Amino acid sequence: MAFERINRKDWYEVLGAKPSDSPAELKRKYQKLALLYHPDKQEADVPAGEVEERVQRFIEIDQAWKILGNEETKKEYDLQQREDNLTKEWPLHAQIYLEDMSWNEDEQLYTLSCRCGGNYSISKSETKDVTLVCCDTCSLVIEILQ
Repeated sequence: MAFERINRKDWYEVLGAKPSDSPAELKRKYQKLALLYHPDKQEADVPAGEVEERVQRFIEIDQAWKILGNEETKKEYDLQQREDNLTKEWPLHAQIYLEDMSWNEDEQLYTLSCRCGGNYSISKSETKDVTLVCCDTCSLVIEILQ
């Protein structure tokens, strides 16, 4: 499942949760909010505009749970969040195709020299999950293109 990068919701925020919360804590927070905003649980005298807002909120809560309540999609979402945060915090030096990096057979690593003299390194096993790589010396980051 790919997640949109632009204007993406923080699904943890939607549930009032933190990435460090356990699966049981996430489920408890989801259930509490789902019960509070479920369309069948609304009072009859709520204004129409507020009903629509509550339905939208319930849909967001449900979407957050679909992502964070599943171990695989949560892992992918967390990884994407870390990459997005890295991009915000660290300057992106370049976008590089993996085949343009040097392959070190002994260490099973792809490497690329940074302009500071340091190296960007990524192991073969990491190439499936990681798209941003930090220099081992400075604060620059490259994006690995597939």
